[in-house]
Amino acid sequence: MKITRFATMCCLLAFAAITFVLPVLVSAEEPPRNIGYGRGGRMQGGAVSSRSKEPIKPIPINFDDNRAKTDLGKKLFFEPRLSKSEWITCNSCHNLSTGGTDNLPTSIGHKWTLGPINSPTVLNSKFNLAQFWDGRAKDLKEQAKGPIANPMEMASNYQLAVDVLQSIPEYVGWFKDVYGEGKITIDNVADAIAAFEETLTTPNSRFDSWLNGYDEKITAEEKAGYDLFKEKGCIGCHNGFGVGGNSFEKFGIAKPYDKDTQTLGRYNVTKDENDKYVFKVPLLRNIELTAPYFHDASTWSLSEAVNVMAEYQLGIKLTENETSRIVAFLKTLTGDQPELIYPILPPSSANTPQPNRN
Repeated sequence: MKITRFATMCCLLAFAAITFVLPVLVSAEEPPRNIGYGRGGRMQGGAVSSRSKEPIKPIPINFDDNRAKTDLGKKLFFEPRLSKSEWITCNSCHNLSTGGTDNLPTSIGHKWTLGPINSPTVLNSKFNLAQFWDGRAKDLKEQAKGPIANPMEMASNYQLAVDVLQSIPEYVGWFKDVYGEGKITIDNVADAIAAFEETLTTPNSRFDSWLNGYDEKITAEEKAGYDLFKEKGCIGCHNGFGVGGNSFEKFGIAKPYDKDTQTLGRYNVTKDENDKYVFKVPLLRNIELTAPYFHDASTWSLSEAVNVMAEYQLGIKLTENETSRIVAFLKTLTGDQPELIYPILPPSSANTPQPNRN
């Protein structure tokens, strides 16, 4: 009896040793696998979607931003005292409650001045090759400076904006924490705003889920719309993470665009005749939220916008059914909107310059 028990214990110990050692040996021989979300909704090693080679890419989720800097940038994004009237903010024209735009043909600036061009969305703007319709700002930091000193927008100037912030002790402390300097500079102001704007992405759209292998996330009609989007040639300009924003293109390739002949686009930057009526290709992410469309805000209808692009850019006429399917696809590009708690801003001090509405 004792011998039988002893033999049984030996077998159990041997089995336990094999069970423990074998995975270690196998894992030592196999190369490490990447971890990704599988179609079952669980984390699976080495899971790669068969759609990874599609020309549109899912928006990545990024958690490695500098929290102190982005928090400062968030306050500045909502800070009305950066404007001369102390009423206009970045959010005035790029409203984060309405798709990152103001949903107006042109934005309203200082003393109710109407801007010259439709404001593009700030959402996913980090994926643009440059900023503004004409690409005059190379990045978000350079773009953030523009509205502050523009007489038709915030109508302030860099020195006044800095003086306002420098007069508020809380801002002095926050800038010192982030930049290690007691003196605030306009470059640091723009850098903080840009850092916040870089966090304003909209991942997890239904189309992104489809790209990651979840077939049921889009309908047959929406999939047919994407196929048409590629087949008709739209994908040539609207691709990548932002589904656009990667290039400059002439508005009116197939036929001259006659609805707006006054806005010269990229020509204002380069003075090259070939750049007349050339604009940065807009992002199509969240496009259903950002009407009116085009630099001249010439249509409020997404269906009409699709047909205008087909006619003027591709030289084709879409059937009603084709237009309907492409629009259905475009609506799958709406992702998770940034969820923000409105920042509580510090009070002005006795030394803070007063608002000027003139």
